[in-house]
Amino acid sequence: MVYLSKIYTRTGDDGGTMLADGSRAPKHALRVGAYGDVDELNAVVGLVRMELARAPGALPAPFREAADEQLGRIQQELFDLGAELSTPEDTHGKKTRAGVTDASIDRLEAWIDAWNEELEPLRSFVLPGGGPVGATAHLARTVCRRAERTVCRLCAEQTVRPHPLRYLNRLSDYLFVFARAAAAAGGHPEPLWTPTERS
Repeated sequence: MVYLSKIYTRTGDDGGTMLADGSRAPKHALRVGAYGDVDELNAVVGLVRMELARAPGALPAPFREAADEQLGRIQQELFDLGAELSTPEDTHGKKTRAGVTDASIDRLEAWIDAWNEELEPLRSFVLPGGGPVGATAHLARTVCRRAERTVCRLCAEQTVRPHPLRYLNRLSDYLFVFARAAAAAGGHPEPLWTPTERS
């Protein structure tokens, strides 16, 4: 259990921050950016859950309950992922016990398959939209892709397990399919991309 008695410490006023193993890094460091992007993603997933809660009549109760349970689990796993990314494996020999696992990734794949099973095949690329829940899920997807790119750069430069990158890649797929499922459940048409012909 984490216990925080004081929120401000003034130790970051110099542009540095403490990593999970006690070492310090500049706030512009790639590792800090990686877990910062994951933190932002977690906040946007929270927005998706808020949109679910605000639409009790717009979406069937079984859909809302299943979605909220899954998204809540994802938020916990994103915090685990942030804890892992904030712990350099090559510093002081310390590693965090928190982190995403093969089971986490397998569970995302199962959820993707379940949501996708009821959807119509795609006829074109989908534009972000499809009602408040769907649109917010698309926003989460784009933030997830950015986090994935940052973690990919981190993996190229430092020691990182393959699991964070795999998890974020699969999570972006989940958020895309979930956005489509939310649009379908709420009866919202999905806006499709119509390429503009250049004259």
